[in-house]
Amino acid sequence: MKIRRHDKIRELISRYDIETQEELAERLNMEGFNVTQATVSRDIRELKLTKVPNGKGRQCYTLMKKEEDEMKEKYIRIFRDGYISMDMAQNLLVIKTVSGLAMAVAAALDGLHFPQVVGCIAGDDTIMCAVRSVEDTVVLMREIQKLISSSL
Repeated sequence: MKIRRHDKIRELISRYDIETQEELAERLNMEGFNVTQATVSRDIRELKLTKVPNGKGRQCYTLMKKEEDEMKEKYIRIFRDGYISMDMAQNLLVIKTVSGLAMAVAAALDGLHFPQVVGCIAGDDTIMCAVRSVEDTVVLMREIQKLISSSL
């Protein structure tokens, strides 16, 4: 139910200029979702909605996700530009980079928030990633390989 409600909220704020939690709750109720203002408040927080000017002198809800997506794309570009290879040793992942780019690639890796990564240490052309487990290292390597081979 929560997932459907969140989808409906995304749809509503993209279609209408919604200024208040009460207005959003009212529209959700009209769409068949029985919600209170407290529920809507929690949903707004979980969806990371923010208010922005709509050009008509009003502040309306919108998704902040766009900025996060742009940052993710930048991190992916940085990672791809600097990445050369990777290898594992138990729960350590060693990533080779173009000379001088290890710190940038490590920062990009941190910015991508892979749940398997505990932390990274970068030199000039090598990154050591501490990973939660051997199994997570294999999963992380697969995820990185997908990241490298997919297109933006």
